[in-house]
Amino acid sequence: MSCFSASASWAVRFPRAKQRFPHLQRRYAPCPIGDKDGFVAYLAQSHHLTLTEAQEEADDFLFWERLHEELERDAI
Repeated sequence: MSCFSASASWAVRFPRAKQRFPHLQRRYAPCPIGDKDGFVAYLAQSHHLTLTEAQEEADDFLFWERLHEELERDAI
């Protein structure tokens, strides 16, 4: 995925991420698609999680986002 696609995708996904992770701040949160390790580290720090917990949460969020994306594609 190109940087532009990842950024556009993150702009669409951010509101759902913010709902799931209420302490996210758009200006500080790295895109989980372009910088997953950075996102995990930010998530751990901002939500008082261990790196393992943050990794699991990020994986779960991205799994559901991929399903959501597939459903949107199928609806077209």
